[in-house]
Amino acid sequence: MCLTRETVIERLKEVYDPELGVNVVDLGLIYRMDIKNGHIFIEMTLTTPGCPLHDTIVNGVKAALSSLPSVESVEVDVVWDPPWTPEKISPEGREWLGF
Repeated sequence: MCLTRETVIERLKEVYDPELGVNVVDLGLIYRMDIKNGHIFIEMTLTTPGCPLHDTIVNGVKAALSSLPSVESVEVDVVWDPPWTPEKISPEGREWLGF
């Protein structure tokens, strides 16, 4: 199986923020991804720096991506700049949240 950006995005859509019930892609938490030779690097943020579910979400991203065929490693870097805002939520996420 060829590891593509689309494959990674689809898998990331299976990782949900437990408090909001929306996946990390539609929440706009994924800022960057690099895929090279079975290695995936994700730069992401959370809805707030004090997010009590930081580890749960980051570990969920790592586990979801690590389970893809041909993935050798997953690195997740949580950044706070630019800060997350509700404007980053996709139309699908807004609909789910009732915006």
